[in-house]
Amino acid sequence: MNPFFDIDHLPNRTIRYNSQDYLFFSGTAYLGLPQREDFQHLMQEAILRYGTVFGSSRNGNLRLSIYEQAEARLASVVSAGLVASPIALTLSSGMMAGQVIMNWLRRQGVTFIYAPNAHPAIWHEPAVALPSVSFNDWATQLPEQVRATPPGPIAILTNSLDAVCSDYYPFEWIDALPNDHPITLVVDDSHGLGVLNNGRGIWPQLCNKSNVNLLVTASLAKAMGLPGGVVLGSADTIQSIRQTAFFGACSPMPPAYLDVFLRAENLYADAFQRLCQNISLAEKLLLPTGIFHHAEGYPVFFTKRDDLYPYLLDQSTLIYSFAYPTATDRANTRIVISAFHTPEDIETLARQVQAFN
Repeated sequence: MNPFFDIDHLPNRTIRYNSQDYLFFSGTAYLGLPQREDFQHLMQEAILRYGTVFGSSRNGNLRLSIYEQAEARLASVVSAGLVASPIALTLSSGMMAGQVIMNWLRRQGVTFIYAPNAHPAIWHEPAVALPSVSFNDWATQLPEQVRATPPGPIAILTNSLDAVCSDYYPFEWIDALPNDHPITLVVDDSHGLGVLNNGRGIWPQLCNKSNVNLLVTASLAKAMGLPGGVVLGSADTIQSIRQTAFFGACSPMPPAYLDVFLRAENLYADAFQRLCQNISLAEKLLLPTGIFHHAEGYPVFFTKRDDLYPYLLDQSTLIYSFAYPTATDRANTRIVISAFHTPEDIETLARQVQAFN
């Protein structure tokens, strides 16, 4: 069978391919918002008001207030009363959100230090040699690596978690970083925002240290269901990034989506509750098989049993299994749970996995 499924509709809890229906346990729409009719209705109303795109620079002399309103809301969702509340800045994609930070850092002549598996959105050049050690080993060695770095500013770049293999990352190592370098810590939270810490993402886990400037970047096109990206950081840093030519030349995120975000608070809360219920059921039914690696409470179930994919395909169930982030990487196999799944979907999947095992 062709390894690629070309379809002409939005994937939901099922997809239809060659006149056959398949249960769908892949993708990154963790909260299932693009598939909800009430979310789509909000979008239709927003497009009537704002159109499909705002063809201007955010730094132009005509500005839409929806951007600042939505960015203030995003920042409040992430901080939720924390003393160190961030400022938010939206861009047209998660990749662009990462690259506006990289452009800003390159101008400062920083030394870049990468964590294992850091996402390409936060690479400072087309090809970056990432560490091959485990994240824990890297974090243990990091303070010494920083001490050995020549004087000057340093940027440490990492993901918030391993969304491929379903692993949480510790961040206690921030406190152990030396004090003799100005450090910018950049964390890509594309797979955590909307899911981790009751939907707040990774920000609450990042401790404050006087010589460490925190920046979090994320795609909004995953759990949040919005085609765009966001950067979260201190007011001074966000203002500095906003003044760059790179940001000024970027086409902004379509304003209609930010209008939807502001009006969908109840939908986000409901979807998060549904996701938690589905994850709990999947943990109860899938983990006893012993073939999955899984971070408790996270919607991804990773397995090294790549033969699970063709087996489930024969049972009319499509799961994630392809090379990532490049075509030369090893294919990885994982089940992704979403808020749009029903308990019956998960029970059917579990029976298939149990029969495979």
